[in-house]
Amino acid sequence: MQRAIAVFGIGCYTAYSNNLDIEVLQALHGRAPSLATGVKRAKPDTFVFTVQGDGDMVNEGLQEVLHTAARGENVTCILLNNGVFGETGGHVTATTVLGQRTKNTLDGRQAERDGYPILISNLIAQLEGAAFVARCAVNNAGNVARTKKLIQRAFETQVARRGFSFVEILTMCPTGWFIETTEAPGYLQENLSPVHAPGVLVDRLAE
Repeated sequence: MQRAIAVFGIGCYTAYSNNLDIEVLQALHGRAPSLATGVKRAKPDTFVFTVQGDGDMVNEGLQEVLHTAARGENVTCILLNNGVFGETGGHVTATTVLGQRTKNTLDGRQAERDGYPILISNLIAQLEGAAFVARCAVNNAGNVARTKKLIQRAFETQVARRGFSFVEILTMCPTGWFIETTEAPGYLQENLSPVHAPGVLVDRLAE
């Protein structure tokens, strides 16, 4: 798509931007939704989406994505959520689930010490400007297929000019979770999915 522009945040996923055959902008830590807003307002016919990790979006730039959604900006934001700051060594993030081990919660995240995880999709779903909000996972073939469909639905929402669209994808980071790679799909299913429950939370394109 020649009129598409992607905006990437800061994180280990940024290497993926080299695989895209479209224009890519690099945002400051947490600021991808605001940069995407500027692009969309300057060039309304451009298809704009962001890619961020949970540390980038929910820790460093929570206000950016919430205000972008509240304004109903016609952009799509994609969150890769594995519950760790992967690029900086695997530290706890705002989405880390209770009991999850990270580099600075070796005994597991504890509510009384570390607080509770932020369910970002649930927050965004409450905002009137959010036209499509969904959470999915990529730990098995079926979930990958569903994730593709939800991303397509989010993109269709933007093309239809319905407002802000958001897809949260539960991803794996066995190194940050202190487990073997082969154990990662099961770990995601048993630990992350019960808290960050997959599903469609808002779909105004269907209305």
